[in-house]
Amino acid sequence: MPAMSDASATAIVVYALTALAALVVVLTRLRLRRQGGAVARAYVGRRPLQAHTVAGLLAVVVWTAFLLAPSDSLLGGPAVGVVGLGLWWVVALAGLMLSMRWLPSHGRHAADSVADSWSSGPALSLLAHVGMLLGVLVFSYAYLTGAV
Repeated sequence: MPAMSDASATAIVVYALTALAALVVVLTRLRLRRQGGAVARAYVGRRPLQAHTVAGLLAVVVWTAFLLAPSDSLLGGPAVGVVGLGLWWVVALAGLMLSMRWLPSHGRHAADSVADSWSSGPALSLLAHVGMLLGVLVFSYAYLTGAV
């Protein structure tokens, strides 16, 4: 059996992480809808959350099109790859900034602490957003090294 090249292995990881990132985007939106917005220590308006979701959906569509299209086509070209990566960076950084709503706050107007379970507190959100950041780093590495 022939050995797999580093570029092939990296591409497989990128495809798997892309599917996982798409799942995170969809499940995050479903979780926020079910909760009627995010419960946290600090209020975050609907617009930043909606912008985060829209960027996530666009990132999934653009990046997937880039990965699946032939490299000599418009969708498989470097410009689409850069746009897809840019959208993933927006999603990851905006998600981390939105996760800051879970930081403890002090003072007269601070909200009480909420109970944390794996699905209702900051743990799942932080896991998803830190994982997204790591995934985007892998996407960037794969793009810059020509693995995808």
